[in-house]
Amino acid sequence: MKRSALTRYAWLSIAAAIATMTLKLVAFLVTGSVGLLSDAVESVVNLIGGLMALAMLTVAARPADENHAYGHSKAEYFASGLEGGLILVAAVGISVAAVSRLISPKPLAELGLGLAVSIFASLINLGVALLLLKVGRAENSITLEANAKHLLTDVWTSAGVVLAVGVVGITHWIVLDPIIALVVAANIVRTGVSIVKRSVSGLMDIVLSEPDQATVRRVLRNYEQMGVQFHELRTRQAGAQKFVSVHVLVPGAWTVREGHQLLDRIEADIRSALPEAVVFTHLESLEDPCSWDDTAGGKPGEFARG
Repeated sequence: MKRSALTRYAWLSIAAAIATMTLKLVAFLVTGSVGLLSDAVESVVNLIGGLMALAMLTVAARPADENHAYGHSKAEYFASGLEGGLILVAAVGISVAAVSRLISPKPLAELGLGLAVSIFASLINLGVALLLLKVGRAENSITLEANAKHLLTDVWTSAGVVLAVGVVGITHWIVLDPIIALVVAANIVRTGVSIVKRSVSGLMDIVLSEPDQATVRRVLRNYEQMGVQFHELRTRQAGAQKFVSVHVLVPGAWTVREGHQLLDRIEADIRSALPEAVVFTHLESLEDPCSWDDTAGGKPGEFARG
């Protein structure tokens, strides 16, 4: 799927956020539950996150240009990082409201209607979240994955809020309402920190996952029977884009043409194994001791980590 096509899923997230935000605000106004208010606040954050995801997916889909020779895929990390930060802000707001209600408890009203509206809103979020998560993983989009995980967090917290408010309606123990709001805030913090950490890792050029690195090594080992060796294998991830570089050592008697043809085949095989990969190769002579001078502590036949 083209990266530009992913923006339609951001639009879906925005539509879901508007719908659920409206429904949950209605549920809060009907019941007066601070737990349901915390749920509604998170939906506001969903909306802001969806708008940011749309903007960054649009930027990330732009082709490489003179000022961005490797494309704009890192823009996705800004969207997920902001969304993680917004989640943390929402948690603070929820906590403030919960503590206030804990100090001055208030009775709840019209719980049946309020809970029904909240449950319907949560089902909307669940459907959209599962779709975004599936597409995000399939297309390696950290923005859609972050958005999906945020929505799933919303679903789980909504379930907890609905359960707690239901218990309040049965037992009339109104102090449970702000307590569950604080639990919701704690869960939101956990999710927000996780998203921010992943975004920071991406901006710091984290290496490819171990399965992806193993895939590259398998491709390279297929050529070792030809008397070819490799070192200085390095990888990094930038949004959906994967980068691989490696030094290829061939017998010194090979012609430039032979070496160039070999590099073309190696690069094609790696791109076939990792469709999103940009591959860089560097040709060196096996017999020249200088070929190993730039090895990061490696020996002939070894790959540098990362």
